Amino acid sequence: MGSDASRIWLSTYRSPVGALLLGVHDGHLCLCDWAGRARRSRIDRRLERAFSARLTKGQHPLLAVAGAQLDQYFVGKRRDFDLPLRTAGTAFQSDVWEALAGIPFGETRTYRQLAESLGQPGAVRAVASAIGANALSIFLPCHRVIGSNGQLVGYAGGIEAKQGLLALESRLFVA
Repeated sequence: MGSDASRIWLSTYRSPVGALLLGVHDGHLCLCDWAGRARRSRIDRRLERAFSARLTKGQHPLLAVAGAQLDQYFVGKRRDFDLPLRTAGTAFQSDVWEALAGIPFGETRTYRQLAESLGQPGAVRAVASAIGANALSIFLPCHRVIGSNGQLVGYAGGIEAKQGLLALESRLFVA
């Protein structure tokens, strides 16, 4: 069967804006990604390589906790998540993902603002690429990043999902 560290336990979460795959490795949430996204297999292979683990459908207590926290988020009873997260990426990607985590509920940032906050104002495309590689959607809120012109652009779950998440947060946001 293999040890827990040799597996990434997977389950599907059906959100109001689309199906998400949740994954847990060694007691950390490492995947909350759109089931139908174009880069699905690329993300999965990256996680398997980084953690030397195989994706396996099954049960893990943290999958249930992640699902419960997402349920609370979608009904407006949770703004912040408190699960242990594990990412797999380059140092630059990790910096971008950490910056995503700092975008408050109900607010947005542009790709340019994110690049500037990292001290790399010329790295807008690199920031966009790192955001596209985010495997922890919603938990690392890439839906809160918009184009410099205010347009909703580039979201792994699709623009409708991004629009739905931003609408949910703006409806529930109280400054």
